[in-house]
Amino acid sequence: MSSDTLTTLLFILVVLVTVGITFWASRQTKGAADFYAGGRGFSGFQNGMAISGDYMSAASFLGISGAIALFGYDGFLYSIGFLVAWLVALLLVAELLRNSGRYTMADQLAYRMRQRPVRTAAATSTVVVSIFYLLAQMVGAGALVALLLGADSDAAKNLTIVIVGLLMVFYVTVGGMKGTTWVQIVKAVLLMGGTILITILVLAKFDFNFSELLGAAASNTGKGDAFLQPGLKYGIDTTSKIDFLSLGLALVLGTAGLPHILIRFYTVPTAKAARTSVLWAIGLIGAFYLMTLALGFGAAALLDTGPESEVALSGGNLASPLLAEAVGGGDGTTGGAVLLALISAVAFATILAVVAGLTLTSASSVAHDLYATVFRRGQASERDEVRVAKIAAFVIGGIAILLAIPAQKLNIAFLVALAFAVAASANLPSLIYNLFWRRFNTRGAVWAIYGGLIASVGLVFFSPVVSGSPTALFTDHDWSWFPLSNPGIISIPVGFFLGWLGTVTSNEPDTAERYTELEVRALTGAGAEKAVIH
Repeated sequence: MSSDTLTTLLFILVVLVTVGITFWASRQTKGAADFYAGGRGFSGFQNGMAISGDYMSAASFLGISGAIALFGYDGFLYSIGFLVAWLVALLLVAELLRNSGRYTMADQLAYRMRQRPVRTAAATSTVVVSIFYLLAQMVGAGALVALLLGADSDAAKNLTIVIVGLLMVFYVTVGGMKGTTWVQIVKAVLLMGGTILITILVLAKFDFNFSELLGAAASNTGKGDAFLQPGLKYGIDTTSKIDFLSLGLALVLGTAGLPHILIRFYTVPTAKAARTSVLWAIGLIGAFYLMTLALGFGAAALLDTGPESEVALSGGNLASPLLAEAVGGGDGTTGGAVLLALISAVAFATILAVVAGLTLTSASSVAHDLYATVFRRGQASERDEVRVAKIAAFVIGGIAILLAIPAQKLNIAFLVALAFAVAASANLPSLIYNLFWRRFNTRGAVWAIYGGLIASVGLVFFSPVVSGSPTALFTDHDWSWFPLSNPGIISIPVGFFLGWLGTVTSNEPDTAERYTELEVRALTGAGAEKAVIH
């Protein structure tokens, strides 16, 4: 059996399994609580698997290994950032948010404030962050399928993006949170299994001597010791050093503002189960990011990563699949074909699971926050709310497809870092202030969300990411005046400052009494499943 045929069969198998799960889950989904939060019926272990499945995206599996293969030490900084970010989210936000919210991030924000302006702002931010993140996953899908099926034409990549978009809309509209969660659990098992297998095979090539692996990587890339030291990507000049600080801030603070991660804590019945799911997620995520060392440096040691190589031309996104082929025996061998197909199918499952979670999050926010609360003022039935969420999934899926097609030249870990910057700038300031600042009010929340959102998206638009560089979205135009690729170092402080400024300049009545109620809910979980519309 040829590699292309085997890969195609495995892809189809992955899709059939996930579609079967979705149909099964659709029969278990009866109302809004099931659609949004899976009926709060998942155990701590199950939710921990799903969280790790949601968090370890294509950016982690494809993008980070590629960044390490191309830039060595500096590429591994992505792994460190993503892992530390998870700890920040746990310590500051996760359990408190689960206890004091219901279905979406806005439930918690609007508890002691005016509903309509806060929910509108939170829903807008949720959709923008989700679309940035969706771009990364769908770009990864296009690159992956093009490699595996030998379809290098732009039309084939574009068709892949469209198919992934349609699948993610299907998962959300048919399966809801139950279907999405089970798809993420299956994906987490496949991803950890595939990563462990490739890590063992890579280390076996070097007699399980990690120092020997690092030496071979430094030698094979032709960059010597510089490959193993800081500065290959981010230490070239002052601008790149500041860009690294900006990236680090975005990665470390961004997770605590990512809506699709935060709503996972609404799917467990108790605060204890939430803590259990956190422990499982930490173990799985920590182990995975350690293994990206073997994947990235293994690709650098065993593959051609020169400027004209397949790895470099894909922005590093194909390092893991090509490494799997190499450790399986190389191009043209049965073992190489099997491992290439297996790892690619795992990556495809990764993409499907994450895009489903993202689409569900943004569609839920549109239906629950905008439609039910802002437009219908709390008078919408559960059936109408779920129907609107399904329509929103179609619209968001279409937008993601249209934006992903021109974004295919960008490294997907880098695209995700932009999503983190937007989340840290727009969502995190309002969440932190709402949880820990008694005086915080509606104007502060709205200013923080919109200010951080406009600052981050605006700076990205005027950065080398969009125009003025060989890898920009628009290579034929140049309107870039902001020198950094990641806006976090500017936009995150802007979000926090505007949240403070909006609060202290507002004449809104004191909300201290409502804050006390929120504090009790956040610390104890009392009333977590009750409606929070006041």
